[in-house]
Amino acid sequence: MPSASSTTTSSRLLSLLSLLQARRDWPGSLLAERLRVSERTVRRDVDRLRELGYPVQAVKGPDGGYRLEAGSQMPPLLFDEEQAVALAVALRIAVGTGAGIEEAAARALTTVRQVLPSRLRQRVDALEISAAGHGADPQVDTGILLTLSAAVRAGEELRFDYRSPGQPEDDEPRPPRRVRPQHLVVRAGRWYVVGWDPDRGDWRTFRADRMTPRVPNGPRFAPREVPGGDVAAFLSARFKGSDSTDAWPCRGEVILGLPAAEVAPFAGDGIVEELGAARTRLTTGSWSWTALAATLARFDTEIEVIGPPELRTAFAELSRRAARAAG
Repeated sequence: MPSASSTTTSSRLLSLLSLLQARRDWPGSLLAERLRVSERTVRRDVDRLRELGYPVQAVKGPDGGYRLEAGSQMPPLLFDEEQAVALAVALRIAVGTGAGIEEAAARALTTVRQVLPSRLRQRVDALEISAAGHGADPQVDTGILLTLSAAVRAGEELRFDYRSPGQPEDDEPRPPRRVRPQHLVVRAGRWYVVGWDPDRGDWRTFRADRMTPRVPNGPRFAPREVPGGDVAAFLSARFKGSDSTDAWPCRGEVILGLPAAEVAPFAGDGIVEELGAARTRLTTGSWSWTALAATLARFDTEIEVIGPPELRTAFAELSRRAARAAG
């Protein structure tokens, strides 16, 4: 059975480690005051932490002090309760990111969960996170993500091979692509590189799971700002088929013969307005007029087109296609 003094020393070491992790530099006198011990005891405890693998460096100066530096090995870490819960939640979310770290994240979550107090473990277990619809998304090799991220941080041009949709693995090799990467972002479980294509003189978005970086990277470049200054809005606009604002290029207004409660769950980012027990005004958009007409036809009810005329024309063309398909 450990003695009372050894228990006190162990508790004090944990308190000292927690303080060193909380801020960059600590004067020795302030550490002694916080721990209610002498500066000599602080020096001995720092030596004990060093023996355990923690790279605690002495800080020169009038007061002297200590700093916890980055080391060559991963020593045991100390988290407060809020940090531990945040880490567990982040690990659960990581399982659905498509970053190729699902197995490692699951093992890390198991390790964290085992040492959590019962009350914190119940909080974590009560959190239900689902990555609905993302399970079949292609995974990105972790090494590729690190390479892409390093190029973004360093401001270095990327040279890479890019596999187009439907291109077989053994297809003839194509010339490498170039991009000046500005952002590495995840959207709906997939990772994308957003950057400036110097060969095409325009912004481009590339799926990371289709990229195979070449080495070395190209030259450094001056950073650019994505149009509008917001990468999330820019990416959302590109997926809507817009080159400028985060808005659908084709937007129309209709009245549906359904209650608003039945329309709202399927309206996406559209605007739903209740007009009566079985009448709803819906304003929504799509990347083309025909696609918008087809989207509205899914409601399987009477549709009154308010406008614009392009939407009426799209419904007419859609009906002709349907008639030919039925014939």
